Amino acid sequence: MKKPWSITTTTRNPYRLREQLLLLQNKLEGLEWTKENQIYFQTLLIQKRLYGYNSERGFSTQFLNGLSKKHQNIFLNLAKEIDFDTAKRIFESKNYKDPSMRGRQSFNPFKKLGLVMIKDKKIRITDLGKYFLSDNFDIGQVFFNIFLKWQYPNPASSDFSEKNGFFIKPFIGTLHFINEVNKLWIKAGNKPIGINKDEFSLFVPTLIDYRDIKRQAKKLKEYRRGVRLYKDDKSKKKFKDSFKKNFAKTFLKTNKEKEIKKLLQNLKDYGDNTLRYFRLTRFLYIRGNGFYVDLEPRRSIELGKLLIADNAAPLRFKSVNQYIKYLADLNLPVLPWETKQGLEKIALKLDRDVQNYIKDLKVKVGKIPTFSFQNREQLSIEKLKEYIEKLRVYRHKLQGIETHFESQNTSKIQKYIDKFKNIYQSDNKKSIELEKLSTLALNALNDALEIKPNYPVGDDNEPTFTAPANKPDIECFYEKFNSVCEVTMLTDRSQWYSEGQPVMRHVREFEEMNPEKSTYCLFIAPRLHQDTMETFWMSIKYGYRGATQKIVPLSISQFIRLLESLLEIKKQNKQFTHGELLNLYEQILNLTNQVDHSEEWIEQIPNVITTWQKVVLARKL
Repeated sequence: MKKPWSITTTTRNPYRLREQLLLLQNKLEGLEWTKENQIYFQTLLIQKRLYGYNSERGFSTQFLNGLSKKHQNIFLNLAKEIDFDTAKRIFESKNYKDPSMRGRQSFNPFKKLGLVMIKDKKIRITDLGKYFLSDNFDIGQVFFNIFLKWQYPNPASSDFSEKNGFFIKPFIGTLHFINEVNKLWIKAGNKPIGINKDEFSLFVPTLIDYRDIKRQAKKLKEYRRGVRLYKDDKSKKKFKDSFKKNFAKTFLKTNKEKEIKKLLQNLKDYGDNTLRYFRLTRFLYIRGNGFYVDLEPRRSIELGKLLIADNAAPLRFKSVNQYIKYLADLNLPVLPWETKQGLEKIALKLDRDVQNYIKDLKVKVGKIPTFSFQNREQLSIEKLKEYIEKLRVYRHKLQGIETHFESQNTSKIQKYIDKFKNIYQSDNKKSIELEKLSTLALNALNDALEIKPNYPVGDDNEPTFTAPANKPDIECFYEKFNSVCEVTMLTDRSQWYSEGQPVMRHVREFEEMNPEKSTYCLFIAPRLHQDTMETFWMSIKYGYRGATQKIVPLSISQFIRLLESLLEIKKQNKQFTHGELLNLYEQILNLTNQVDHSEEWIEQIPNVITTWQKVVLARKL
């Protein structure tokens, strides 16, 4: 039976893949991939809570089911590390029919993505895997390298064979598909808009043969036109449900309701996860208030050449290792635009874009940082690559300046407030949405020198994922002090495990790198878990790694109150400065000297905000 393709749903977070890969490197590289070592790997993942627990989603009920109460309590006790023997007993208590298969399943994503290979029966981290584990890795470059070459069929995956209809490079095929839809939409007299997320989930994972790209694009056009025929939501839903059911029936070549329903349920999940990973490449961007996916216009030259050079047909490989070696080669394929002429063309386009951006931005904000434009004709291929990257970094800096300027507008502030209040209804991934909203709000909230989010972004300056685990979510620089901002959507006890120690570590490392000013930390979550607050209380009162820290915890609703105060101040044509924000931080921290314990501290914070609000709103010009 036919099935859609998907990127691994075993590990949805690419940074989580990196943590697991690091464990493989430290504990198993050079060892034979025997059944015993497959069980050993799975046990290590349980021991380090890299399986059965996710920092964004919390604990896996599927993994916890079947464990004894004792083992559940051990796994759930995030305050305590699990020793290997205990992890082994937990794994054994699951009574899997084929225990080694669990290790193979956890290992498969690394093999599938070309990060690891089995050579002479032993585990070897590939050059791509080593780059992913390096300190200066670029996550976009890692996955662009992978997806350029990832294909079905391939010798590393027997499930997606040519016999079962697979004959495509999924990422390249997706680029061609969106391009084809845009061409059809233009031909019909419309402006190209890419494809919406609903269309992406239905039509992209079911595109399993590159020769069907045009046919699939016509199906999408039919679906889109059908949806637009109906004005009321009820009729639209009825049409969508009927079309999807018939589409699934044709794709699967079955009338079995159970299988059709399962496919349609899976497609939403596959589509969301695929888009999340494909966005990392920076060749796709989100438009239309976050509802549409389109080809990145800022990389139009690269995309044009790529679509001409590669029709998404898979290559032939004789062995698994030949395929993985190709996937892992950082120098292959030779990109069609990486000639001197092609790179000069890209640099010229970027030059013009950036210089136009500078002119427009100067009108808005006045003075902006300068950039040293270079003579492209005199640069070698390698120097042209470096220059192009510098232009993109500078454009990103300009985008940050523009964001800060626009965030001062009262309508923008109201928009941020509304989005915070409705964050659970957002169609975007909630953790990414919270980091983005917090960044925008911090830009609006004060006269910072710089608000620097650490999440990776596309050329459109939109986040493609959350900040990596080894950095603060957001770094803030002011005249009087510096700050980091850490955010989480977790609300249960896993909040403490994921944020307690990591936040304190990030604050200390940031302090060490920026010793010239005092460092504060703003911590934002939907709700503040008592265990997390107790940890922060200890850090504030008694210190972490030899020195006390300044951590200010706020719930989302409390942070909204700050924005509402800012909005009122702006409406009164008053100025809000970072000094007033600092005053609030100090008042919340001083509470720890006036109350007896962390629970009372958290209870008193709303009163402090109320008093602070009255003072700043009553302040005269």
